[in-house]
Amino acid sequence: MDERSDSIETYSKTREFLDNYWDLIGGFILAILTFIAHKQHNIPLTTLFAAAAIGFLSITVSEIAEILAERLGEPFGSYVLTITAVTVEILLLFNVLLESSSNPAALDTVKGGIISAVIVDMNVLLGLAVFVGGLAFREQQHNEDTSSTYTTILYVSSLALLVPSILQNTNHDIKTLQEVSLIIGALLFAFYIVILIFQTKTHTHFFKATARSRIFRFKRHLNENEEEEDNYIFDKFPNIGNFITIFVLIFIIGVLAELFAHDGLTLAKDLGISTGIAGLFIAVISVAPEIFTAIKAARNDQIQRVINIAMGASTVSILLTVPALLLLSKIFNLNLTLGFNALEVGALIFTIILAWKTTDDGETNYFEGISHLMLFLCYAVIATYY
Repeated sequence: MDERSDSIETYSKTREFLDNYWDLIGGFILAILTFIAHKQHNIPLTTLFAAAAIGFLSITVSEIAEILAERLGEPFGSYVLTITAVTVEILLLFNVLLESSSNPAALDTVKGGIISAVIVDMNVLLGLAVFVGGLAFREQQHNEDTSSTYTTILYVSSLALLVPSILQNTNHDIKTLQEVSLIIGALLFAFYIVILIFQTKTHTHFFKATARSRIFRFKRHLNENEEEEDNYIFDKFPNIGNFITIFVLIFIIGVLAELFAHDGLTLAKDLGISTGIAGLFIAVISVAPEIFTAIKAARNDQIQRVINIAMGASTVSILLTVPALLLLSKIFNLNLTLGFNALEVGALIFTIILAWKTTDDGETNYFEGISHLMLFLCYAVIATYY
């Protein structure tokens, strides 16, 4: 009897360990396989293993960031989540950008990745989370000031990105386009500083759940009699320890991103994959951890957090990723400009309009989630054949 009890206890502890650390274990195993495949010059396996390793380790980063988010509260919590995800995005796109010196198509992939990050955040992340939340709760409420503010920011930012694109079609030389792109990048970063002050100092109430949107969680907490003991090691770390862990994991992700960019672009060229789909694939990898976090939040009736993550990440993707990549391209003497094609600009504007329509009343349902997913699928089809 004691042996059986010991076996059950051992099985239970092993299962709990795997449940807690499957992403971290999988990430390190895949990272090792990536380096082995790269050393053997196996381009397809290097690309596949690197993409998977980045995704797994990014989930761990997201989990740790979520712990910090719960400790810091909104809007700071969602800010930590979005910053960590955007850091991964910048690492991926920068390594692709470095490949442009030998592969000019890499520039189009980077520009496609910038736009795709917003489209994935606003359509896949928001769409899936709203759909799942809508099935669980029929309707969910959030602070309408949040979506109103973010859609305004995104609308203005997208119009700013149009400036170099317009000049690109009026026969201006590459030097002029680079200068204009740097000016727009500086304006976007200045806009971000203002928004950061607005979000974290003067108008924090715009980004917090209202009393109406808290009612379901309040009722559920009344019915909870006990909490499960959480043995997740990062829950026991102090904030500084978790921040250090995040930085170490992001460094490893950066190394993997370099391998992914080099071999991935070669593979895409060999297979004839369009730059639009390549950019979309990069965006999905960088946003994947946030998607898991947002779906979990929606199932817990935390739709306010979903809105903060989806729209906050989209905002930071434009206002931080664009200036960062432009600055890095200047430092490394690369020819990156903000001249986007008609598909990218059109998809971005339509995405913002749809997000405004589906969130402006402070309520969401599963139909609105399906609408976002439908727009994304249409964009993916066009990007494949564009």
